[in-house]
Amino acid sequence: MKKFLAIYLGSAEALAEYRAMDTEEKKERDRAGMEGWMKWGQEHKDAIVDMGSPLGKTKRVDKNGVLDTKNEIGAWTVVQAESHEAAAKMFENHPHFMIFPGESVEIMECLPMPGM
Repeated sequence: MKKFLAIYLGSAEALAEYRAMDTEEKKERDRAGMEGWMKWGQEHKDAIVDMGSPLGKTKRVDKNGVLDTKNEIGAWTVVQAESHEAAAKMFENHPHFMIFPGESVEIMECLPMPGM
């Protein structure tokens, strides 16, 4: 089995639209989204290596030092599958973008460290 990192992406615009919802609508969306996410987790429990977590603010470090920055990454999960295609198929119709304001999930194979 190969390991794959899935990153959940969402734009600032989609998040702003979500935050602009009235309280009851947002509460219902949150309930449905978490219910959907837990169902997805149960359906794929044998393939989930690490369920991951939501992510907070971002710092960028380069040769010039440490800076605050932003990106569209909102959360992550690690799964295992026989192929990249099989890993990607696990995320079809995921609640991240079907219910929550997320826009997509990107899946990358975790390759072995060269020389190790």
